[in-house]
Amino acid sequence: MTPTLAPAPTLLWPHQARYHRAAQTLAHDLFDALDDDLKPQVVLLALPIDPNLPARCLEPEDCGLPAEAFVGTVARGRVIQSTTPRPYPERSDVTPAMIRRKHEGMGVRDAVQEILDIVDEHAPHQHFAGWPVEINGYFVATVLRLQRKPVRAYPSLRPHRFYTDGRPLAPSLLVAAMYRFNEEGVKALTEAEPGASIFVRPRESEELLRSAGKILLDTPAQALGVDPATVQLFTTCNTISSLRYEGAEGVGKMLLARRGHPNIEEIFALTCPTELTDYRAVRKLLEMTTPDVHLLSDGENVYALGRQIGHYDASREDLFVIDFVTHYSWELQHAGHVLVRSHYGLPGLPRTRLNRTGFRKALKRTFALTDTAKVERLWGVVLEASHQKHGTLLVITTEALAEADRLKLQCTLIEPVPLTPLITRLVTSIDGAVLLDPEGYCYSIGVILDGRASGRGDSTRGARYNSALRYVESSDYPCLAVVVSEDGLVDIITSVEE
Repeated sequence: MTPTLAPAPTLLWPHQARYHRAAQTLAHDLFDALDDDLKPQVVLLALPIDPNLPARCLEPEDCGLPAEAFVGTVARGRVIQSTTPRPYPERSDVTPAMIRRKHEGMGVRDAVQEILDIVDEHAPHQHFAGWPVEINGYFVATVLRLQRKPVRAYPSLRPHRFYTDGRPLAPSLLVAAMYRFNEEGVKALTEAEPGASIFVRPRESEELLRSAGKILLDTPAQALGVDPATVQLFTTCNTISSLRYEGAEGVGKMLLARRGHPNIEEIFALTCPTELTDYRAVRKLLEMTTPDVHLLSDGENVYALGRQIGHYDASREDLFVIDFVTHYSWELQHAGHVLVRSHYGLPGLPRTRLNRTGFRKALKRTFALTDTAKVERLWGVVLEASHQKHGTLLVITTEALAEADRLKLQCTLIEPVPLTPLITRLVTSIDGAVLLDPEGYCYSIGVILDGRASGRGDSTRGARYNSALRYVESSDYPCLAVVVSEDGLVDIITSVEE
């Protein structure tokens, strides 16, 4: 049996358990808001400065990591520190002692990550090492464990790019969220009483998500040669998307690229480029865009209207698209992939649009439904509902008739009718849920759902999603909800876990 890291017989410092509990809660709040399949777990490792002492797993006691793998980690980190070229120029305002501490921390972190990558090679999860902090003769590293499949499911830009002060730029929203999580940990562990003041405030995950969004948008800014410190692309896109022009919501695209980019064709240029921070002027210009004619921006100004031409070499990573989808909703795209979606100022990972295979699996898992004709009938209903401009909500339950009667004071009852595309289009055009059974028969429309508060509720999502989640989790019967958002994205919520 492979030995694992020795459990700590005593606390390394007084607030160790408190820090771990708070870090674990924060990780759940933050990463569940991005994708609840990530299933974050926080591990605290203690790596001794004295090479004669063993590495320790502080929290939880049985972290499942092999003890022998971490022998000599600090020494290995110092080798990395002394042999790895610095990826950024040194600054005159940084003292040699600060540089030494910074590079020692980088070396130890990289050494820990090397080990974790080997350990995780065939595991269903991945570990990500945070910045180590020296406490009582040990480097304490906050390690985040996430499930491998969802981590790899999202597109990313290339890593290993840096701000001028040496901080790494984020290649994806998920990595940006990790950076913010790690920063919170380092902040708490470098206080006079490490971890004493850390606590998770209500809505803190939203604050960290917004911060992660700002971090991610610094990457395209730097790729265009713009100083991220002076251009806040995330804030700019949020503000522009929130504005209306003569009552109309802003819809259209803006291409971010340096002027003269080989894959950009200007249709007409502005004599005086409009600063991106002149939000109302940019919003007005957006009215001129069409599906194939877009605003052109160099990251600081809108300089023309034009289009993308030719074959773009994605390895360049110097041409990005801001797609203003609907009111207060936009996406950052690169080479046809969505890197982030922001809705009412909150960034999120790109969720898949309606997926036939996923829906069929959900029907089979929830209702043991495999009859091809019935599955196709329900698929047609969901497909039609997904086209509803302002979003909608379908609830499929084995007890649709009984539930329609129970909720009759908060819905509109109708004579049971099999949903056709036409009827689906009609009944999903009003607020409230549509209640149907696995046979495709509808019993009530405009339903105001009830249900107990859910521990899986997500404050970053709208009322429609959370009401569906509460209803499904409270249901005593097999139940499935299909939530269609205003931007056409679809969530499938089931009462049966995978």
